[in-house]
Amino acid sequence: MSFKLATYNSAEGPRAAIIIGVRVIDVARATRVKNDVSVDGILMDWTKAKARLTALTTRKGLRGQPLSKVKLLAPIPRPGAIYCAGSNYADHAAEMARASGRAAPPDPHDLGLRSWHFIKSSRAVTAPNQTVKMPANSKKLDWEVELAVIIGRRCKDVAEKDAYRYIAGYTVANDLSARDRGLRAAMPETSAFRYDWTAHKSFDGSCPMGPWIVPASDIKDPMNLGLQLEVSGAMKQDSNTKHMIFDIREQIADLSSKITLWPGDIIMTGTPDGVGNGRGEFLKAGDVVKASVEGIGDLVTRIA
Repeated sequence: MSFKLATYNSAEGPRAAIIIGVRVIDVARATRVKNDVSVDGILMDWTKAKARLTALTTRKGLRGQPLSKVKLLAPIPRPGAIYCAGSNYADHAAEMARASGRAAPPDPHDLGLRSWHFIKSSRAVTAPNQTVKMPANSKKLDWEVELAVIIGRRCKDVAEKDAYRYIAGYTVANDLSARDRGLRAAMPETSAFRYDWTAHKSFDGSCPMGPWIVPASDIKDPMNLGLQLEVSGAMKQDSNTKHMIFDIREQIADLSSKITLWPGDIIMTGTPDGVGNGRGEFLKAGDVVKASVEGIGDLVTRIA
């Protein structure tokens, strides 16, 4: 039997849980292992921890709470690092180029380029079914559904062929973006210091994530998963991870060649076309955003 790994809000604060069917089981209480109290602790020894969690799925007499009665938090409420792939779907790169009056860029592979990532603040992470307040002075709040990769082993200078061995699981993320806060006022177009990635990508609540982590062993092919995003019931994004420019293996190899990835670090793998900036429409107060990834689940966020 399979399980999902989550963090729930208990009377004692955030605690790790596994979800089996529609039951939520407190991990540390079931295993009596101290580090199992948090998802971070579980991921620090993922190989052994996964065996313990799998054993719980067949243990008789385990009591749990109904999922409908439990408040889920982001699976990793404060990850060590969040690396976000930039412009990693060709159709999205083309729509962003059109929005700024430029020609669609060529495939980076043809130019000998590798994947690139920016960092999103771990403090920006917010739980599923939460309300996110629009950032001050922004009228162009945008959506971006993404498959998020959860690292489960220390990872440095990893070859592409070995990259999947370092993944603990996957979750859903929404890279909310304040498009009109990405440029610093009065800075010339030629300035190398023109861009403000913090205001653009790391404002409070800009990283909804969840509702849980699906173990990598339960995802047959992460490079063939449907991605969808709806705004107040209207479909905006409908694509598949197979359309990534740099696949998951390439991204892990590229990142780990520059910096050590640690258990609990997150890689957001990019978004396809259909974002608001390409349509000239943006989120407004009262909108309900549902980001979905096939085989993982739905991540709902309300805008205020």
